[in-house]
Amino acid sequence: MFARRLLRRALVAGFYLTSASAAIALPQGVTQGATVEGITEYRLQNGLRVLLFPDPTQAKTTVNITFLVGSRMENYGETGMAHLLEHMTFKGTPTQGNIMAALGERGMDFNGTTWLDRTNYFETFPNSEENLAWVLSMEADRMVHSNIARKDLDSEMTVVRNEMERGENDPERILVQRAMSMAYDWHNYGHDTIGARSDVELVDIGRLQAFYRTYYQPDNAVLLIAGAFDPNKTLELIAKDFGPIPKPARTLPRLYTIEPVQDGEREFTLRRVGSTQWLGALYHTVPAASPDSVAIEAAVNVMTLTPGGRLYKSLVETKKASSVDDFVFGGHDPGFAMFFAEVPEQDPIGAARETMINTIQGVGAQPVTDAELERVRAKRLKEIDDTISDPQRLGVALSDSISAGDWRLFFIRRDRWRSLTTADVNRAATAYFKSANLTLGQFIPDAKPERSPTPPTVDVASLVKDYKGDPALAAGEVFDPTPANLDARTQRFALANGTKVALLPKKTRGETVRFAVRVNYGDEKSIFGKAGEIELTAAMLQRGTTKHSRQEIEDQLDLLRASLQVDGSSQAANARGRTVRKNLAPTLDLVAEILREPSFPASELETLKREEIAELDAGRVEPRSVAIRALGRHDNPYPRGDDRYVPTLDEEIAELKAPDAAALKAFHAAFYGGEKTEIAIVGDFDPAVVRAQVEKLFGDWKSSKAFERIPDPLVVKKATQISLETPDKANAYIRGESSFALSDRDPDYPALVLANYIIGGSPNSRLWDRIRQKEGLSYGVGSRLSVSSFEPNTSFYVSATFAPEVSAKLRAGLHEELARAARDGFTAKEVADAKRALLQERRLERARDSAVADSLTEQEYIGRTFAYSGGVDKAIEALTPEQVSAVARKYVKADDFAYVFAGDFAKTKK
Repeated sequence: MFARRLLRRALVAGFYLTSASAAIALPQGVTQGATVEGITEYRLQNGLRVLLFPDPTQAKTTVNITFLVGSRMENYGETGMAHLLEHMTFKGTPTQGNIMAALGERGMDFNGTTWLDRTNYFETFPNSEENLAWVLSMEADRMVHSNIARKDLDSEMTVVRNEMERGENDPERILVQRAMSMAYDWHNYGHDTIGARSDVELVDIGRLQAFYRTYYQPDNAVLLIAGAFDPNKTLELIAKDFGPIPKPARTLPRLYTIEPVQDGEREFTLRRVGSTQWLGALYHTVPAASPDSVAIEAAVNVMTLTPGGRLYKSLVETKKASSVDDFVFGGHDPGFAMFFAEVPEQDPIGAARETMINTIQGVGAQPVTDAELERVRAKRLKEIDDTISDPQRLGVALSDSISAGDWRLFFIRRDRWRSLTTADVNRAATAYFKSANLTLGQFIPDAKPERSPTPPTVDVASLVKDYKGDPALAAGEVFDPTPANLDARTQRFALANGTKVALLPKKTRGETVRFAVRVNYGDEKSIFGKAGEIELTAAMLQRGTTKHSRQEIEDQLDLLRASLQVDGSSQAANARGRTVRKNLAPTLDLVAEILREPSFPASELETLKREEIAELDAGRVEPRSVAIRALGRHDNPYPRGDDRYVPTLDEEIAELKAPDAAALKAFHAAFYGGEKTEIAIVGDFDPAVVRAQVEKLFGDWKSSKAFERIPDPLVVKKATQISLETPDKANAYIRGESSFALSDRDPDYPALVLANYIIGGSPNSRLWDRIRQKEGLSYGVGSRLSVSSFEPNTSFYVSATFAPEVSAKLRAGLHEELARAARDGFTAKEVADAKRALLQERRLERARDSAVADSLTEQEYIGRTFAYSGGVDKAIEALTPEQVSAVARKYVKADDFAYVFAGDFAKTKK
């Protein structure tokens, strides 16, 4: 929820044929409001607002309900109450039972999020009348009948506390939290949504229930349904489920606190264990509805864009910092913009601080140029287009617009991006990015402070009145993502050099196209000792070619409305992305250029090394990183230099430092080629045209080094318990591993997948139910399988975050649940519920074009089709409780696990 880096760390064809433009028969008591770009608003007599966004071409439906309550509405002693309520509403109602368990049983993609101005819940599921009817009934029920009970509060409060402690491990997140608290004297935007620990731990159940009854009401909520559904039937369901809820007699509390304009610099210092320094500069800004909001966001992007941003150039390229980032918040009331710089521990922070502030506040002397604005405008408009094309993302985005005043603000802000001028950007940046408005950590008296203007109030109602927006995006085709249909529609062939290609053409909303390219290289001997070259070569591909610089590549992608991610593993480089039909040809040209003609500029390589090493250094004291590396090294039989060896942190850093640009060029020239490459394209395109283009781009690409997959035979780690100290970390982490002989071709594989799902692989699992739901020991606990498609080699992992003082209880709980699975097996209800939910999840995954593209490249690599996936589905469907229990007894051995615990356990012994 904070900066992009924090988001990376953290804070995922239908059956209806109703047209979006068809006439809607309104149920009694329902009135129709504005329609913008395919979204129509309705209102019930009890005040509930409803937004319908039908798209029959989607294979899924998203239901999103936004309550206009966040930390801004909390009174003294109530901090964290809105977020705590979000957790509590999953505990169930008198008629629904535990809602998180019910959602897990149905295999739905769901979540709840709380922010400063709103709380929202969403569920995404394969489109069906049964799913939609159940979700609407459930949301109506928990709106006013949730069990906000003392017995549930005791366990969930500790889960929230564990979430709080996990956030305490992240220095950048704490930097944001402290900056907000210092920047706001009176307004509740100064209170972090997670709340004060004392308020959460000592919360009064009566006050929590009163808070719930006040804000969880139909006149304070907006219900959005997007994707594949019948609008007429859906409105009838909404009227049936939500209509009987009475409009409350209470009047919502009037919030009237206005934050005064800041009158001078503020400074603070945090001192905690860590290995990387951070700078944060926060400036007060305007509400999201203000015309200046978009201008400020553009100014921030001009500063932090990688690699062309001003802060990137002044800090990262000059080696004063290893990375820069930002976080812009525009809410119902005046928000803020915050800039970040990560400075390696050994470097002086003073020089970075001075350069950072001078760059941000230097717009008056060096105004933003047209080229800078066009660069960030193209990127932002592409992101907005992508959001409109994705019902789930759009639902969450509209939640923020709703909380800022009205859902149509999303489109109005889009329009403002289109018309934004450099004069707007320079005026806003000059007005708000000044010393008197800065929270950095120090205060200096000033006889004549230069104060920023007080943001004017915005009449949102008049702003959105009669707003129409653009025409709705063209819809795609109705597509059924069954394994049989996916195989029937996929065209598979090989290029002249052996490259395997899979094309799945279909009409999509917004004419979107997904693509994936996998380049395989090397063998056990040829890549021995080349870990640094392998990692850096893949990471450098997108940082410059013989024809384009890194910035030019980024600009070109934005202009093409394309996104691209290039990364690598030990024996493969992967390029995945998205674009639209009209831009597919130039996008593929650019992808081929990136893969085949990288230039490996020395300056970019130096920057990349600093970034990677800083990230590794940050993991020295992070419990999760420490535990995962230690478990990987435990009983590892391979010598240093072997691909299967797990290096120490210092060894990995040394591997990154060693190769220069010439070494990377040599590695690329020798190993990268098309003989063992897989390409998949899914979406709206002409297959004949694309076939000719990929032959031209990749058909003659060859490497001098042959590819042969490195064997990965079973290595059984001896059972152990390793405890590692990470001082001053409020949250601890555990990971356990047990290995055994099984591949995904084994007859036991489907049953093992289902057994894992029941044990810890789902939100309704045994581990989740006991350790999080009942005992409140962990915010996140679960299990997963890592199964080979080649050798009989499977690893079964369990993991959890927890407070160090509950370590013994957590260990006991994990062991007891694993032992119980092997000893007692599973009930008929557990197996039936798990089968239904897991099969729905697998179907939902096949409805995502990006996942389909990845699956196609994997299939071409292994030598499979979707028929294999369909076969696994059929095997899961046919499983009996006895079969699943027998497989658990055969493979799940509680005493065979190797565990690593990392945390500040020394404090618990004092």
